[in-house]
Amino acid sequence: MTAKVLVTHPLVEGALELLERHYEVVVGDGLRGAGLREALVGVEALLPLLTVPVDAETIAGADRLRVIANHAVGYDNIDLEAARGRGIWVTNTPGVLTEATADLTWAALLALVRRVVEGDVLVRAGRFTGWEPTMLLGVGLQDKTLGVVGFGKIGRAVALRAAGFGTRVIFTDTACQPGSLVDLGPISARCVALEELLRQADIVTLHTPLTDETHHLINEERLAWMRPGAYLVNTSRGPVVDEEALVRCLAAGRLGGAALDVFEREPALAPGLAELDNVVLLPHVGSATRETRLAMARLAAENIHAVLQGREPPTPVVRPAKD
Repeated sequence: MTAKVLVTHPLVEGALELLERHYEVVVGDGLRGAGLREALVGVEALLPLLTVPVDAETIAGADRLRVIANHAVGYDNIDLEAARGRGIWVTNTPGVLTEATADLTWAALLALVRRVVEGDVLVRAGRFTGWEPTMLLGVGLQDKTLGVVGFGKIGRAVALRAAGFGTRVIFTDTACQPGSLVDLGPISARCVALEELLRQADIVTLHTPLTDETHHLINEERLAWMRPGAYLVNTSRGPVVDEEALVRCLAAGRLGGAALDVFEREPALAPGLAELDNVVLLPHVGSATRETRLAMARLAAENIHAVLQGREPPTPVVRPAKD
């Protein structure tokens, strides 16, 4: 009997070729909640998006499920302990989206400090009347300090790109010893404690996973540690930032601005955020290149294929407590 694979959302063209050659593949139109639980009956492999909760109730009702292959690096949408207890593999898609997310981080950062979005709005509204020496003055990056919170693959890729802008890099990470240096080739980065990073950096960029410890890592108190006029960029996970506190801080003029690709209660925004001029708001497009989204889907498919063939998947997050 051919194994059944459930994909919660349509993916990019060509993403499911491997699975379609070997299994019965069912693609939903945005399955979640009761609809997902109903569709999982008889399914051996699930390929959900990060935005799809796969909770203990959902896992308990999946009578034949062997693997949950998340289409993301993050996996906080999945009840990992429930999966482990039911003997279900959980996998993610690390590595393949590193460069795209690092590029997007710099795109958002540059748009913010050089006021690109404000300029676009001004021109489209017909308010551009000619060059003026004081129009839309931004901030240069030369000799500024970039503070990278989370120094995994994406954080390091972001730091490496700073070399082209003449920007110094400091970082903080649970795996580093404050004071230590990391040589990235064209640039070196110094590890510091979080408080020191926030007090020193001209731009703070977030690249930490979402855990109990990192939820609201950037809160009212820590926003107050940041330098007046500093900028905050978040392309990691929305709840890492207390969004309402950020709105208050921005509205008060303490920070120069913020660029956000993710939001605390995505897709909803904290009240007042969209009305601020000193923010760049993006719709969670950190990995949104054709090449990257295809690579993510294919890696998820490879994880599923490996498990259904009785092999260990390439990028496991949870190994079953029982096989």
